[in-house]
Amino acid sequence: MRKNLRYLEGFGEKSETMLAKVGVHSVEDFQQTDPFELYAKLKAAEINPGLNMIYAIIGAREGIHWQEVARTRKMEILIRLDDMGLAPK
Repeated sequence: MRKNLRYLEGFGEKSETMLAKVGVHSVEDFQQTDPFELYAKLKAAEINPGLNMIYAIIGAREGIHWQEVARTRKMEILIRLDDMGLAPK
């Protein structure tokens, strides 16, 4: 498994920096955290990740591009975020 988060599908230096701010410093940390809980941590830290970040988180965990996640699973993700009180207004 690769060490740096930036090398996961759909991530880069910016994603790696954002995740470090909420205590995710390795691929192992990332894999052990639920994508929606991680997104909630980013929101709580006032990082304001935007919807593309939840798509990127899910895509990185599953090894697919974030745009594919957005295209095929947007509605289910928005419903889950809404249930968590995190959906965009």
